[in-house]
Amino acid sequence: MTWGEFRAAENKALLDSTLVNPNYEVQPGDILVSRANTVEHVGAPVLVGDVRPRLLLSDKSLRFTPGSTVNRNWLVYWLRSPAVRKAIAAKASGTSDSMRNISQSDLKALTLPVPPTAEQHRIADALDSGLARLDEIDHTVARARTHTAALRKQLLLDAIPERDNWPEGWQAETVGKAGTVSLGKARHPDWHTGPKMRPYLRVANVFEDRIDTTSLMEMDFSEEFNKYRLLPGDILLNEGQSPHLVGRSAMYKGTPEGVAFTNSLLRFRARGDVLPGWALLVFRRHLHAGRFMREVRITTNIAHLSASRLKAVEFPVPPLDEQRRLITEVKRRLARADALDRLLDSAETNGTALRRTLLAEAFVGRLVPQDPHDEPAEDLLKRIRAEREAAEAERKQARRAANQSRRQKKQGAAERPATAALPAPASHTPLPEGKQTTLPLEFTE
Repeated sequence: MTWGEFRAAENKALLDSTLVNPNYEVQPGDILVSRANTVEHVGAPVLVGDVRPRLLLSDKSLRFTPGSTVNRNWLVYWLRSPAVRKAIAAKASGTSDSMRNISQSDLKALTLPVPPTAEQHRIADALDSGLARLDEIDHTVARARTHTAALRKQLLLDAIPERDNWPEGWQAETVGKAGTVSLGKARHPDWHTGPKMRPYLRVANVFEDRIDTTSLMEMDFSEEFNKYRLLPGDILLNEGQSPHLVGRSAMYKGTPEGVAFTNSLLRFRARGDVLPGWALLVFRRHLHAGRFMREVRITTNIAHLSASRLKAVEFPVPPLDEQRRLITEVKRRLARADALDRLLDSAETNGTALRRTLLAEAFVGRLVPQDPHDEPAEDLLKRIRAEREAAEAERKQARRAANQSRRQKKQGAAERPATAALPAPASHTPLPEGKQTTLPLEFTE
């Protein structure tokens, strides 16, 4: 179960087929709710479509079984509405955002405003139509992001060609010769406190061409701060990451001051005839060309780019004027891709807001018009109560039948003749200490 989607293929098998209880089998049309999940997804509902046999509810899921008077699509949309999501979040228990729980009793206590059945259908149909359009917009935005990423990659590859195609006059160097490469300070519990506490950057702070300083951590750098201190123009590269993100780089521009870096990052400090902006451009080009991926070593699902392997990677050094010209030109072209990304961000934000507004308006009576010819609410509530009472009577009858069956089984077991007493075990002559004897074994087919 994921937010808004039921994936029957994501399941775990029961090793003992005798544990399959038909009462817990998932059926088409079931409304399932996530009982335990992250703070964003706890209480998230899905409507089950086609499903294979013998797929059972897990202990992390709850099932809603509405009566015939409630439209199932309408109920799922109601459970997704902002007001209900807020109510569920307020009632969810747990101290960690990574795992919250919502009880069955708390879900049952939610107040459900039930419009006439015909209006439920109109609301569900209007939401189907409106949300389908927003889904299409989301797909369009996702496709546009893919095209923008491809454009950005091509701009970088065009600016700096493969090594065999470097223009005449470009020096063929390696990263280690174009500057100095250093690994940051390793973190250790002993340095969580101390007299020389300093802020530091780690892999979580360094994105492509961007450093996020909103979540800086501190560590004691006694006697070592100058070794790991960052200077304006230093290029930081991800040392450990997912394989396609290893080598992701950004330039430190001096803000905030007095910052160091840890061993999840590599620092490149350019030599005199290499501009920091050019070094950043080269590293971004290598990232998108997959050049760093050829140098990584993977341990425990994390790819690492060692300082020694980074030093051996090729690094072109054009004349300074050529570096300046290319930096300016690529920056101008990338600015267009960045502008497209901002437009897509705005479209995504507006789409999210429209989705929330549609769901909110639907359940306060403002999405579709009311029809005076619809069944009165009082009659609908009477039918709901009648269905509930009939269902409760069925459950009671089933419980009585089950209890009677258990009593009959117990009574039958008590009336069976007692099993003949087992013969006393044969006596054996005690053996001297340290010796063993064999006992007869009986096998039954």
